[in-house]
This record gives sequence, C-alpha cells and structure tokens, in this order.
Amino acid sequence: MNAENPTVIELRLREIAQLFNSLDPSPFLERDLDAKAEEFIESWAAEIPKHRELALVIHVATPPATTMDVPAAVRAYFCHRAEHKQREFLQLMRRGRLSLVVGLVFLAGCLIVAQWIALEPHGTVLEIVRESLSIVGWVAMWRPLEIYLYDWWPVRAERRNLQRLARMEVKVLMSDSSL
Repeated sequence: MNAENPTVIELRLREIAQLFNSLDPSPFLERDLDAKAEEFIESWAAEIPKHRELALVIHVATPPATTMDVPAAVRAYFCHRAEHKQREFLQLMRRGRLSLVVGLVFLAGCLIVAQWIALEPHGTVLEIVRESLSIVGWVAMWRPLEIYLYDWWPVRAERRNLQRLARMEVKVLMSDSSL
C-alpha cells in the first residue's frame, strides 16, 4: 500500500455542520454524515484504485463554533458503515446456505418424482410433467447459485471501500473564500 502518499479527496463546505446529518440526534462522534457528503466521498473513493490509501481534506469557509473532533467522527462513521456491511455480507451468506439447502432438497424431490414418472408407460402428458419437474427443480437452484456466484462481490467490495475510508486521514482546513 502507498500510505506515504495517499490520494486526496477534497470537500468544500460553508460550515462544518453541512458535513453531518442535521436530523440525527446522536452525539457528535456517532452522528451520521449528510447523505450528499457521504455520496460524494464514497463515489470519489470508488474511483480511486483499491491499492491507494485515501485522505480527506475538508475546506470550510466558516470556523466551527465549537471544538469538534471531525476526523474522528468521519472515521467512526465509515467504520460503523463497514461493520454494517460485514453484517450484511454474513446475512447474505447465511441466506445463501439456507437457499442452497432448500434448493437441493427441492431439486432432489423433483428429480425423484421425475424418475418415478419415467417408470410409467410413456404418454405425452406424463413426458411433459417429467420434463417440467426437471426444469422446475433446476430453476429452484437459481437463487443459491446467484448468491454464491454474483451477489457477494459488490457487498465485499463496498465493505473494503468503507474500511479504506474508515482509516483515511482527515484534515479540516479554513478556506479564505466564502462559498
């Protein structure tokens, strides 16, 4: 990793209060970021190669009224989001396991009934039912396979990006120009 020379994301605000959700009643260090600020930071971070470390420089036109630990609050927010994304990933894997078990049991049942029908004298209707059971059984495997082949990648990538944001250096600088 390139910790010595992080890629800088710059954010310009009139006041530091714009960075945080004004409706969130939580204490300062636990307060959510404003949705637009969060989207801006996350979208820029997603554009930066994954091996690069990040830094956030917040330019503020108006000095904060109180002494706030903005860097700690921003990192705590992204740390909390990364933990939430990890829980989401674990729930997805749990759902995948349950879906796989249900799908396999259903597939086995469909194939057993289809084989039983194959023992009967062949008729057009029985042949359609037998083929339909085979198709329905394999279609039931669609969701577990989708989870294990595709669904977990974006969740894991987002979690890694949030972890990178949680460890980024955050600086608040006073800007000379008003916004």
